[in-house]
Amino acid sequence: MTGRLSTFAAAMVIARRDFGAILFSRSFLFFLLGPLFPVLVGAMAGGVGQRVQESAAQPELGIAMQAADVDAMQAARAALLPRLGSAFPEFKVVKRLEPAEKFEAARALERGSASVAAIVTGTPEAPTLTGASQRIAQWQGPVSLIAAEAIGRGPVEYPPVALSPLSQSTSSNRGDRLLTAQGAQTLLFLLTMLLAGMVLSNLVEEKANKIIEILAAAIPMDAVFFGKLFAMLAVSFVGITVWGVAGAALFMAAGSAFPNLPPPAVGWPIFLALGIIYFAAAYLLLGSVFLAIGSLATTVREVQTLSMPVTMMQLMVFFLASYAMTQPGSAVELGAVVFPFSSPFAMLARAAQNPTLWPHAAAIVWQTLCVIVFVRVGARLFRTRVMKSGPAKVKAGKRGFFARLRPSAA
Repeated sequence: MTGRLSTFAAAMVIARRDFGAILFSRSFLFFLLGPLFPVLVGAMAGGVGQRVQESAAQPELGIAMQAADVDAMQAARAALLPRLGSAFPEFKVVKRLEPAEKFEAARALERGSASVAAIVTGTPEAPTLTGASQRIAQWQGPVSLIAAEAIGRGPVEYPPVALSPLSQSTSSNRGDRLLTAQGAQTLLFLLTMLLAGMVLSNLVEEKANKIIEILAAAIPMDAVFFGKLFAMLAVSFVGITVWGVAGAALFMAAGSAFPNLPPPAVGWPIFLALGIIYFAAAYLLLGSVFLAIGSLATTVREVQTLSMPVTMMQLMVFFLASYAMTQPGSAVELGAVVFPFSSPFAMLARAAQNPTLWPHAAAIVWQTLCVIVFVRVGARLFRTRVMKSGPAKVKAGKRGFFARLRPSAA
């Protein structure tokens, strides 16, 4: 028994100390209010943009018939276009069939290879519409009109259009869930970028006041780093709670003006729980690196100089995870999952698109191990480059931040 606290207990002491000091400071109130105004403006701009997109977007109707029938249907649509206007969607040729060749529209929609809202098959004399029930019901009349023009019977006789409704195709589910994954990734990135940057300047003031030397003499340096990270994470959760309450109030006031995100593959309760876990993981991973970098800086000016490359690094990680989201099951997605800094973003997107849960347990364990390794490496770097005494310390202090990263001469 040495009488010293364990690393975890010492980290909790530091966490309580920093959490109370930040939470009850005057600047924390302005920190909470600051992001609300850009969020409000962004929500209003997003609502306007969605209205414009909805009014401008034109769904496509796929056509899979024999080559002569495809040409006849396209020519008929072109002839009737002045009268149809925007009431009829654009044709997209899914496949020109050879004689006696069959085509399964339902399977093409399920695979998502057609990338259309519905598919018309058969012949102009007996067309068949396959797709979502509401969509094909709207297009039944225009397709009949086009088919009648294609066979030269309009406007006297209109061939009946058979409907083959699908409850909701797998391709539609995949596209909807991709929208949810993109929104979750963007929100996670914005919160991480907004909150993790505070860690950079966390130790500068305490280094100037010599407080860090007292803490290092009393408890392990690993505990100081862990405690400060936990404190900043707790402060971040307080901020997110306040912003979440404000966002919920805005959502209730706006009602149907806000878009409804499709449900993720794992369900909303599990998805929200994973979102909280992955935010904590992303914050601790970035925060551990930022804390090590900020601890080596000697002045606030050096911290400000480091802000730009730190932001660029965050953007590159976000772009990697966003690209991997569109390539499920590929080597790019696997690399984004394994790379520690992009892993929380990539796994949150996977939760929106894939209902399998066991990869999340493995990813959380992996991210936790990376946090521990990064904190210990940062603490060791701080001890060897900053806390050493004698002439080497004075000389390193004059050379500045980048000199501390180079090994000192023996």
